[in-house]
Amino acid sequence: MEINATKQNARRFVDIESPYAGASLGKGSAGVREVLRNIRYTRACMRDSLLRGEIPFASHLVYTQSGILDDNVPQERHLGIMAGKELIEKLNASTVVYTDLGISKGMELGIKMAQESGRSIEYRSLGEGWKNALNSLEDLHSHNRIWIARFINGVDTVITEDKEPLDEPSANVSVKLG
Repeated sequence: MEINATKQNARRFVDIESPYAGASLGKGSAGVREVLRNIRYTRACMRDSLLRGEIPFASHLVYTQSGILDDNVPQERHLGIMAGKELIEKLNASTVVYTDLGISKGMELGIKMAQESGRSIEYRSLGEGWKNALNSLEDLHSHNRIWIARFINGVDTVITEDKEPLDEPSANVSVKLG
């Protein structure tokens, strides 16, 4: 996709609505796979928005990171949602709803809040090829092997997607994402 960074679009802030938790939340590995799929999808949505010359924000990618807020704790989930929506209101951002994976309850709340505040709402689809396109981009990315860094049992640990050890094999935990 060609980058469309006109002056008018470059100043347009957008609130990205896409699924995060999904229907399988709390249902073991199915829930984890669904959340990982949703995170990858939101990354693709963010890229799509940036390539349109917009300035996107997806609070569910920022506030749900390990060590910030836990989406499974209702009070923390609410805190993250409200912080994100307050920022979006102050920026007078448009709401962009990406629909390829359906509309979750959290997205419904974001749409309702945008309607109540009179902000514009736009619906978009990345199309069926979003996963393959993202896979290609991830393969070429300068940080393509790093999924997440964590402090586990007193050791900085890097969890990678490809099961290849990084610097110190004994200090690395690897997972294969499917």
